[in-house]
Amino acid sequence: MRKLSALVLAAMLALPAFAIDRPFPANILRGKFTPGYYPDITLDGKPRQLSPSARIFNQDNRIEMPAAVRGTDIVVNYTVDGMGYIDRIWILTDDEAAQKVPVAK
Repeated sequence: MRKLSALVLAAMLALPAFAIDRPFPANILRGKFTPGYYPDITLDGKPRQLSPSARIFNQDNRIEMPAAVRGTDIVVNYTVDGMGYIDRIWILTDDEAAQKVPVAK
């Protein structure tokens, strides 16, 4: 019983070591995102459009459908494709939002 308790305690202490940071690409930008009627969105107060293959990732790194995202001025990282459309958006956790990255101008 004592060995089992020690094993469970060791496993619980090791769980934070398994937390994986999300691998953002080198070309990400930071902004405040407000969803609109697909494909229209607002980034930093400016109207933009999602690309046809856009993906929105929530804080758990799961894909969210654009129509399911609610809120205004959500802090996100995002990338822009060659045509100027927003192709990937990551909704950030508080810890991720505290990290410094380039802001779009």
